[in-house]
Amino acid sequence: MTIHQLSVFIENRAGTLVKVLKLLKQSEIQIIASTIADTAEYGIYRLICSEPLRACEELQQAGVAVALSEVFAIELDNQPGRAADAIEVFSKDGIGLTYMYSFLLNGKGILIFRTDDAEKARAAIEEHGLSYITEDDLVEMK
Repeated sequence: MTIHQLSVFIENRAGTLVKVLKLLKQSEIQIIASTIADTAEYGIYRLICSEPLRACEELQQAGVAVALSEVFAIELDNQPGRAADAIEVFSKDGIGLTYMYSFLLNGKGILIFRTDDAEKARAAIEEHGLSYITEDDLVEMK
């Protein structure tokens, strides 16, 4: 029910993101979605890709600080308000979100999020019939 996400720690200076992107390009790893959160000193480049385990290994071997984590991916109809409906489910069940980002893929909204209680989130997804997607689903959809 979860997918792997890479969190790459990069300094806030020119060229550091390009290094990561070039390493993934050379490894022929497809980026499906990404986002950057930054502070004055560094950024966290979070990404979903076609081969997260191999990508993590390739980046580590190149000396890049990277962490692999599990996040949830929910598929939504591409209609206004569907993200609000999904988030309301978690809110009503008392589940906080640590962070979230979304994108469109093949006409479907994909909502990626990390939560403060993965077990409660799994139960809420099942109980409310939310449509989650796997890494295989993402790769097939790209």
